[in-house]
Amino acid sequence: MVRQAAIAQSSIGYAITGLGACLVLLAQDLQVRPEQLAWLPTTFGAGLLVVAPAGPYLLRRGSRLSLVAGALLIAVGAILLATAAAVPVAAAGALLLGIGGAAFVLVTPAMLAGPAAAGRLTTVIGLSSAAAVVAPLAIGAWDTTGVGTGRLALLVIVPPLAVLIFDVCRRPSPLPAPAVATVDGQGMRRGPVVRRWGVVVLAVSVEFCFTIWGVARLTGAGAGTGAAALLSTAFPLGMACGRLAGPWLLSRLPVVPAGAAVTAASAVLMVAAGSPVLVTVGLAGAGLGVATLYPVTLARLVGTPGLSAAHAASIGAFASGTAIVAAPAALARLADVADLRLAYLVTLPLLAAMLVLHRRG
Repeated sequence: MVRQAAIAQSSIGYAITGLGACLVLLAQDLQVRPEQLAWLPTTFGAGLLVVAPAGPYLLRRGSRLSLVAGALLIAVGAILLATAAAVPVAAAGALLLGIGGAAFVLVTPAMLAGPAAAGRLTTVIGLSSAAAVVAPLAIGAWDTTGVGTGRLALLVIVPPLAVLIFDVCRRPSPLPAPAVATVDGQGMRRGPVVRRWGVVVLAVSVEFCFTIWGVARLTGAGAGTGAAALLSTAFPLGMACGRLAGPWLLSRLPVVPAGAAVTAASAVLMVAAGSPVLVTVGLAGAGLGVATLYPVTLARLVGTPGLSAAHAASIGAFASGTAIVAAPAALARLADVADLRLAYLVTLPLLAAMLVLHRRG
């Protein structure tokens, strides 16, 4: 199960980050303004909101359907995006990537539910973050070769997805049952579920504020567009390091309060910084800080007594979709009123609210 989840999460990290990196190349190749394609990355969040309610039905018979369907959709979506010669084709590819990625996000926590869920989720999501670092570098490197468009680097994920389909069909993984059937003899209580759902929403909101608007903050600090794109990889690199070290940290630190503190300090640094170098340091620190927030809070939601793995995965996917669609847009609206530099301060009350709900949950 861990191997299958690792391939799935690595594919998401590469494909979704690659989609963001492809925007400029798509605009150039299709002769449209980049602003006309800025909505493409939101298809991932929209896919989560569409797929999440169907989670209990998709996962009723195990993980096979979600894994195979997700792999096929992501592979086809990557092929369409890599070869698109028109905006409708690229849009279809992005939509398939979003829905396929949503299927993977849905099934992963259900597959890894159990006493060791936090460590296993942190590891496989760490692999996703590592793949997210590789994607823009691979796309940029391919584009410099002059052999077709750099978008062709998206095709790198097709062979691993084929291996995943073969492995799933050969060895399907059953989903674990809930650890506790009832709570206080009255069945599952909604209060803890709602609070833990809110914690996941806030954790993912903070993460995607840095993910989506890191390049813009770097350009505002004086970096050129190309340099900003390169320097922005400091954030996923920090996340990858923090998540791969997550299982070691879990046994030594209260990772949610510690991660929130590091993230808050990094956000303040990004607001105060006047140079691209300091903003990059802030992005790297924020990546380290948020690294364990999502997997640990998601594991806590999945481990809610009386909540089945399938229902927990569905609720977690809906939480992620809500955050991915809403948070970057909200930060953009704040930036219209104030400078983006100051808008990053919104992450501080989000982190504070997350800590309050985490303690009460």
